[in-house]
Amino acid sequence: MKRLFPLLLLGILSCTRPGIGGLVQTPDPTSAPTATPSLTPTASAPGAALGAAENPLILALAPTARATQDVLDAGKTLKALLEKATGYSIVSVIPPSETELVQAFGAGNAHVGILSPFGYLLASSENSVEAAFARQQDGSIFYGAQFIVQSEAGFTLYFDPIKDENMVEAPVALAQFNDKKPCWSDELSPSGYVVPLGFLKQANVETREPAFVAGHPTVIRAIYAGGICDFGATYVDARTYPGLEDAYPDVMKRVQVLWRVPPIIPYETLVFAHGMTEDMRRVLTRAFVDLMSTPDGKSAMQTLYGFDAMQVVQDSQYEDFRKVVQASGLDLVNLIK
Repeated sequence: MKRLFPLLLLGILSCTRPGIGGLVQTPDPTSAPTATPSLTPTASAPGAALGAAENPLILALAPTARATQDVLDAGKTLKALLEKATGYSIVSVIPPSETELVQAFGAGNAHVGILSPFGYLLASSENSVEAAFARQQDGSIFYGAQFIVQSEAGFTLYFDPIKDENMVEAPVALAQFNDKKPCWSDELSPSGYVVPLGFLKQANVETREPAFVAGHPTVIRAIYAGGICDFGATYVDARTYPGLEDAYPDVMKRVQVLWRVPPIIPYETLVFAHGMTEDMRRVLTRAFVDLMSTPDGKSAMQTLYGFDAMQVVQDSQYEDFRKVVQASGLDLVNLIK
């Protein structure tokens, strides 16, 4: 018997749908949000094609232990739009955590969903998902990071702000950080910890015990103040975070960029389960493209996943990110919640 991770069925079924038996009664979508009940569906009907009524596609919404009414309504809308566009039978669920969502993809109990950068790498490494769309922000699906230092700290800067480019490769620039103390944002931050750490490891740079200071603006403040750490890392460009320049008018001069990580860090990724047929991928891809061009579809995607725009993406586009995260030596399991 195939067991589905504990999740919240969105009240889209008034009774047990064939192939997903043993469901615990779920709250009506018009009722007040409730804590996630534990559901244990049985396996689908033997031989039923994926997307048939007897073997519906499982659409995972953003993980949460308690769904708001807006999320419940948006999930219902997205499910209806996808069913109408594809002709497939779809069940919408809300996993309680990304960890359990990744496990569900591995067990064949989720077919479409959104994963964080590290969640995608973990599920992809287990060969359970394939990238379909990447969230787009400011016209790009990838972003970079920057190593920052105080202007009076005596480091050589290898980033040219006029040309907006690095002047040397990472090993040359980052060698200055040997036996220096870093300020990191937090232990789950791609741009404020994991990716910069990966670049340091690739360059064989060994640093002193780091300080995790809880936030990119705090990294900027720590470098500005001095005496806390020798260098830090943030997204590009955290120095312009609202309020920083008001508090520190000379922050752009006092806190300088020593070297910039290229834009290799992805935003969230919409994934399809590995092994889905090419025809089904094509149909679902077209459905998502079309629904993003409609007010209801775009609103549902924004409410559920924070997607205002997205681009079709291939797994190969994540290879640079994958290599740097691997170089960090950190366990992907500990980078997701």
